[in-house]
Amino acid sequence: MTSPKEMARVAVEAAKVKKAFDIVVLDIRTISILADYFVICSGRSTTQVKAIADEIDKQMQMAGFILDHVEGYKEEKWILLDYKDIVVHVFYTQEREFYNLERLWGDAAVMVRE
Repeated sequence: MTSPKEMARVAVEAAKVKKAFDIVVLDIRTISILADYFVICSGRSTTQVKAIADEIDKQMQMAGFILDHVEGYKEEKWILLDYKDIVVHVFYTQEREFYNLERLWGDAAVMVRE
């Protein structure tokens, strides 16, 4: 069985393939039962946001991870990919600034910041 940390690593590498920026991984294990990690990244256009989400899901499936739930795919401004142990948030720049998940989850340890 693969660890949630490895799942987060696969998601980060997939996001990089599509030139996601401001990639952050938050360790939320001690503050939430929602997941172990949040992977948060941004795209500069709605087209890029969708491409990032598609690449992440493609790479996650290739690694054997199953997508449990997706939200925001149609709108392409905040796409949430829920793999149970990790939740990936792919934001259009302005949406990320507005919702500011890093501030909301400020008690979480930052595992990756790229």
